[in-house]
Amino acid sequence: MTSAPTTPAQSPPDRIRSIQRRTLGVLSAAQIMGGVGVAVGLALSSVVVDELSGSTVISGFAGTATTLGAALLALPTAKASGRGGRRAGLTLAYAAALTGCAISVTAISLRTWPLLLAGLVLVGGGSAGGLAARYSATDLSPKGRSARHLSLVVWAATIGSVAGPNLAEPTDLMGIRLGLVDKAGPFAFAALAFTVAMIIILGLLRPDPLRLARRLDGTAEDGPAGNRTIRTAWDTLRTTPAARRALVMIAVSHTAMVSVMSMTPVKLHHDGSTLDVIGLVISLHIAGMYMLSPLVGWLADKVGKVPVLLLGTALLVIAAALAGTAGHRVGQVTAALFLLGLGWSCGLVAGSALVTESVPIERRPSVQGLSDLIMNVCGATGTIVAGAIVGALSYGVLGLVVGVMVALAGLWLLAVRSRP
Repeated sequence: MTSAPTTPAQSPPDRIRSIQRRTLGVLSAAQIMGGVGVAVGLALSSVVVDELSGSTVISGFAGTATTLGAALLALPTAKASGRGGRRAGLTLAYAAALTGCAISVTAISLRTWPLLLAGLVLVGGGSAGGLAARYSATDLSPKGRSARHLSLVVWAATIGSVAGPNLAEPTDLMGIRLGLVDKAGPFAFAALAFTVAMIIILGLLRPDPLRLARRLDGTAEDGPAGNRTIRTAWDTLRTTPAARRALVMIAVSHTAMVSVMSMTPVKLHHDGSTLDVIGLVISLHIAGMYMLSPLVGWLADKVGKVPVLLLGTALLVIAAALAGTAGHRVGQVTAALFLLGLGWSCGLVAGSALVTESVPIERRPSVQGLSDLIMNVCGATGTIVAGAIVGALSYGVLGLVVGVMVALAGLWLLAVRSRP
């Protein structure tokens, strides 16, 4: 008599580990391509809006648009993941980014900054996909390993994200040779990168990690639908203090990072820096965000998530102080942006792992989606305020405001960390 075939729910631990290794590899490959797409646009979006609109204040809306787009797509991505698994959610996010890049190319060709901002909202889907991918890495993680697995997928974005800004100049020249207008080439190249990321997810993310994890856990395969996504998330947060604290610190870290980062290319551009210099500064900033994330994940699993969150607040305060006092010193701005990225990494990796570990698996997509929604809404608000501060006052004042905000959040976390 032949034995029955092994089902996913009966899979031995070594098979689950093998599936998880494959899942991490596929997610990492998609992150590389998605990181290229996000970073190429990131390096130029505020500069292009500044040129088209002639306004420093309006240029700040470039970062706002992409961050807002990531926020608006967070819940649809979570809903799609809850209903059809991680593959459905990630595909939705990258497809939106691809569409946004096409709109952006058209807007630059027509010299219309409002249409460009509309395109950048959809380009934010690339960020939404990258954020959702980090949570996808934890679905099959064994206990005590979620931060490390999450951080590996975050780290994979280093390759694409660091290379992306440095591709702005050559892809612009390539675009011009192919008949595109000045500065449209990078967005066309980003569209290609998002297409490859989508193909990787659709073709290779099998079995779907969330659907398999639910079967192994014995929970329903379909998550909350419709408006229940938000309601389920809020109900969970009300009864889970650890998840609430993590969500607040993720939002603060992201707001601080996006606010300073979004206005740095404009500051450097006004100071006379070339596109190559701006690209290098942003590349080093993104290296700070992703390059050391495996170390951050290891620390979070070893010494605890809250201590790493506090380390992140300290790094962000130092970064804000350096940026605010840099003046025309490009080297100091570069150091500030690197530390800004590293502080963000601590907040994102430790905070995301704490959110994941604090809630049951059947509620995770809802809470994770709400977390990404809130962090990106806060980030979008931060870029609006940052543009207004730099336009009306100065980049130095922006550094002061961000430093005070992060310091207050760190003090709050210290005060509440021992509460039940």
